[in-house]
Amino acid sequence: MSATSTWPAPEPTGSLPVRSTEAPVVLDRREGPFGEVVLRERGEHFEIIANGCFLMDTSDGRSERLLIDAALAALPAGRPGPSVLIGGLGVGFSLLRAAEEERWGRITVVEREQAIVDWHREGPLDRISGAALADPRAGILRADLVAHLRTTTERYDALCLDIDNGPDWTVTEGNGSLYSPAGLAHCHDRLTPGGVLAVWSAQPSPAFEQALRNAGFSGVRTEEVAVARGVPDVVHLALRAA
Repeated sequence: MSATSTWPAPEPTGSLPVRSTEAPVVLDRREGPFGEVVLRERGEHFEIIANGCFLMDTSDGRSERLLIDAALAALPAGRPGPSVLIGGLGVGFSLLRAAEEERWGRITVVEREQAIVDWHREGPLDRISGAALADPRAGILRADLVAHLRTTTERYDALCLDIDNGPDWTVTEGNGSLYSPAGLAHCHDRLTPGGVLAVWSAQPSPAFEQALRNAGFSGVRTEEVAVARGVPDVVHLALRAA
C-alpha cells in the first residue's frame, strides 16, 4: 500500500481555480510526426490539446510544481547541484519551478513537438517560460522521451516525467512502452545511484506502483494534489538504490 499525502495549496484562499467557461480560441494548430497539437486560449489561460486529448492548461500548475519539488525532496541530503531531466515541456510550469530552485544543477527538458518548443521560444507561452529558458542551467532537447531514455548514456539525479495523462492514459500509443517493464528498466538505468523517478498522473495507479517495485525501484509512494472534483492528480515517486 502506498503512503499518500496531500500537497498544500500555494494560495491562501483555500479554493481551487475554476476553468473559464469562455469558448476557446485556437491560436495555432499543427500536424507533426505524432499527430495534431493545438494551442488554444480560453479567457486569460492557455490550453494544449494533442490528438483531440486535453493535456494541460495554465489555470493552476500546482501538480507540475509538486512533480519537481517532490523529486528534489526525495533526493539524498547533501547532493550538490543535482541534475534533472523533465520529460515534456507542456505549458512550462515544471521547467519554471526547477529554474526557481537554486539547488538544481543541470536542467534538461525533453520535448518531441517542435510546435510546443516554438510556442515557448517565439510564441505566447514565452511569458511563462521566458525567464527559465534564459537560465544557463536550462536547455531543451527536442527528442522523443521514450527513445531518449532508451538510447542515451547520460545519467540524471532525477527524472520528472509528464508526457501523458498518466501510466494508464497515454497520449499516443507509443508512449505506453515507457511504463512497461522495459521502459521502467531504461528509467532505472538513466538514474544515478540514489536518484528519483517522479511520474505525474491524472489518477492514482496501484498497478503502476507495483510495476515500479517489480522494476527494482524502492521507496515507492504516491503524493496527491487536490482537485475541484473527481479523483486527485498524483505524482508517483520511486528511488534507485544508492
